[in-house]
Amino acid sequence: MIDMHSHILWNVDDGPKTLEESLALLEQAEKEGITDMISTSHSQHPQFDAKLEIVNEQIPQLQQELAKREITLTLHRGHEVRLTENLISLLQTGQVHTLANSSYLLLELPSSHVPNYTKSIIEALLIEGITPIIAHPERNKGISEKPARLERLIRQGAVAQITAGSLAGHFGKSVQKLSLELVRANLVHTYGSDVHNLSSRPFLFEEGLRFLEKKKEIDSINMLLHNNRRILENERFILFEPEEIKEKKWWKLF
Repeated sequence: MIDMHSHILWNVDDGPKTLEESLALLEQAEKEGITDMISTSHSQHPQFDAKLEIVNEQIPQLQQELAKREITLTLHRGHEVRLTENLISLLQTGQVHTLANSSYLLLELPSSHVPNYTKSIIEALLIEGITPIIAHPERNKGISEKPARLERLIRQGAVAQITAGSLAGHFGKSVQKLSLELVRANLVHTYGSDVHNLSSRPFLFEEGLRFLEKKKEIDSINMLLHNNRRILENERFILFEPEEIKEKKWWKLF
């Protein structure tokens, strides 16, 4: 399985602080059945900005340490890029990583709202041949208050990522409920742990999938995991057409 959203580099953001903490995360990833991880340290965040060069330095170091420990886990470069008005310039000048050198970019919105210029940035990214993946929309206050805001971004051409911990109930019952509703509405398309550490922000990768299995969302599990693979292969996602979303009666969420 592939984890497409993770904070595994040390001393760059709110993830692990030391190399040993990073390696402890990666050892746990193997236990969770994860075979590939895309490292998505924060970029352009108000508090954190993991530079491209640091990502390029640490990923090979970690991969070497994994080989020494005989851990069969493959790491890939990426960033979780905070929405910013100069994002296209950053992309064009090679200052941020797409996911595993693909045409997908993990895009983080402010936690409190969906900025008015989000749609224009999505349009500009699509023109550049980059598909934005909206990170953890279930934890955005503006989307939780009105999920139709996410639906509009999806119809515009973005896709979205649901978090394992959200489905597992780690962020509370209301976030868990909204997460399931977004899955059932076909408004999320890929699955990541957003792991930061082994205590307050753990993987919960299998637990989130078990929750979906319990809710009889087997087709959704397959879609999410297959789309994770498509990031590495740089292929188009499996997506439902708008009329299929309509058949799911997504409007009952709002």
